[in-house]
Amino acid sequence: MKVTLIGAGSTVFARGLISDLVSFPELAEGLTVALMDIDAKRLRATERMTASAGIQLEASLDRRAALDGADYVFTMFQVGGYRPATVIDFDVPKRFGLRQTIGDTVGIGGIMRGLRTIPVLLDVCRDMEELCPDALLLQYVNPMAMLGWAVACTTSIRAVGLCHSVQGTARDLAADLGVDRLDYRCAGINHLAFYLDLRHRGEDLYPQLRAKTDIPEWNRVRYEVLRHFGYFCTESSEHLAEYVPWFIKATRPELIDEFNIPLDEYLRRSQEQLAQVVPERLTTERSDEYGVHVIHALETGDPFHFNGNVMNDGLIDNLPSCCVEVPCVADSDGIKPEPVGALPPQLAALIRTNVNVQELTVEAVLTGRRDHVDHAAMLDPHTAAELSLGEIHDLVDRLLEAHSQ
Repeated sequence: MKVTLIGAGSTVFARGLISDLVSFPELAEGLTVALMDIDAKRLRATERMTASAGIQLEASLDRRAALDGADYVFTMFQVGGYRPATVIDFDVPKRFGLRQTIGDTVGIGGIMRGLRTIPVLLDVCRDMEELCPDALLLQYVNPMAMLGWAVACTTSIRAVGLCHSVQGTARDLAADLGVDRLDYRCAGINHLAFYLDLRHRGEDLYPQLRAKTDIPEWNRVRYEVLRHFGYFCTESSEHLAEYVPWFIKATRPELIDEFNIPLDEYLRRSQEQLAQVVPERLTTERSDEYGVHVIHALETGDPFHFNGNVMNDGLIDNLPSCCVEVPCVADSDGIKPEPVGALPPQLAALIRTNVNVQELTVEAVLTGRRDHVDHAAMLDPHTAAELSLGEIHDLVDRLLEAHSQ
């Protein structure tokens, strides 16, 4: 079995996935891991870290060589990197008075990231169609929903988008509620999905969660949305704050303090990660990332339940055709998404505001229509709450100019 990592210079993420692969004896036997990155120095660091695992290892700057004959392909890259791309995504909007926290999913930062990332991922898929047409693409790159949508519209590659927000938030909520684990049913879109059912040993925990007053300081936004919409969101408060129009406002600085919103958080995290020492060895602990567990289920037939990002083919009744995050099960028959039915109408309405931005960004890339970039930004909830139509048009101009340098 050959597993290829595109963007393997992301050493921390690669470390977790490769460690997971070798932690399953039934996967490690006969395993070849192919590492690919455009940064030779970072690629060598991941190669050195992986060498101690005793598995067949390939490392290449050539994407096609890495993909040739792959059975599974992980994508985990960031087009443009921290500098210049991410810095531009934050610095240019600041000149217009538009502040962000993460900027990788929707918002003006998510739109720009989608514009530069979709073409690269589609190039990967075209190579896969030629070199490993039966391989499964396990897609970890943001903006997840936009990328999954574009892949489904334009390629024949089997793909599923994977994230850690569902299981990670469930773990946080269990701690908040003082229980060992939670049983849940969760659906929506990536980074804006909601726990429709939340239980512990059969007991509905939503009444307890809704009544909770000792709210963690770092999670005030999600609890505020819970209070008004009735359900808890999967993605973190710093993410959620920029998906909606109510929390980050240049004329309301008191909201930043009230809801403890970390502006420019992604810049801080990126600088911190770049300063970290590259790990020298794989970890011995198995992570809760879905990716390798999905591979294990497909290879062994042992079912694995997870939330995956796939196209809405009759899965959520009151969302349009878009990339949705729904319960799935993987086994020897493949990956089977589970229909959810209709979401509570207030949740579907909230989610559709983000789907509009995703759709127009994907359309802009696939058709080359520059005006759809404007339309995506104009319909983005946070951007529209801060800037006029003319300002948004000028901001998009400045961003596209800066990214073209």
